[in-house]
Amino acid sequence: MSLHKLCVTWLAVLAGAVLVPVAGAQTPLRIFIRASEKTHGGANGNHDYPAFLENWTKLLTEHGAAAAGAQRFPTAEELAKTDVLIDYSSDGANFSPADKALLDTFLQRGGGFVVIHDGMCGAEPDWFASVAGGSKQHGVRNSRAGVMRLHFDDPASPIVNGAADFDFDDEMFYLLTTNPAMHVLASTTDPTGKVVPQLWTFEKTLPGGKPYRAFVTLQGHKSASFENPVFQALLLRGIAWAGKRPVDALLTTGKR
Repeated sequence: MSLHKLCVTWLAVLAGAVLVPVAGAQTPLRIFIRASEKTHGGANGNHDYPAFLENWTKLLTEHGAAAAGAQRFPTAEELAKTDVLIDYSSDGANFSPADKALLDTFLQRGGGFVVIHDGMCGAEPDWFASVAGGSKQHGVRNSRAGVMRLHFDDPASPIVNGAADFDFDDEMFYLLTTNPAMHVLASTTDPTGKVVPQLWTFEKTLPGGKPYRAFVTLQGHKSASFENPVFQALLLRGIAWAGKRPVDALLTTGKR
């Protein structure tokens, strides 16, 4: 299926969702976006974390969430009022000991975790893979920008919702540290032809806590990617899933 036809199909799904009545009122999904200063300088739109923070705080609010964020890790008070933490920041898998403790508390009570692109890069890949299902070692040459073929390994997943494979101009990561419990939703091939996960879910229960969900996408290199209707729908579904809401909860404006 061509990308044009795929986009048309997904836009039809989004438009059709407007006609479905909401079954019971729910409180807004509370979302905090952890961003950082822009890297990959210039006006190329790559790794523009402040733009994502601004644009997606507005988009998520328009789609019925209670969204906020900052170019830093949230405080304990902010996390106490958060259902889903989105990590889209430079080397976002790096946490101070104090922030690790805050994250543990958040996940222990069942908070949702969404990691986008460089949010899964850091100096402790084994630790972060135990938290989010996978990680990328900081400083290792293990990425390639350009057009990749995204293959959906689990098209029956409610997050994927039957999407067909398509070509996506963004960036892929490989040589990953992965956790066996990750559930791969989409993959691509690295420069050697090896199949590498690019989109996955991860579920875990910390000692004495409630089950939590993590949703990870390795794409998000370009600001334009977040305007792609297929990728945007996948991300909105993944955020809702991580927050333990119906996966379609954020697909239409005004829905909670």
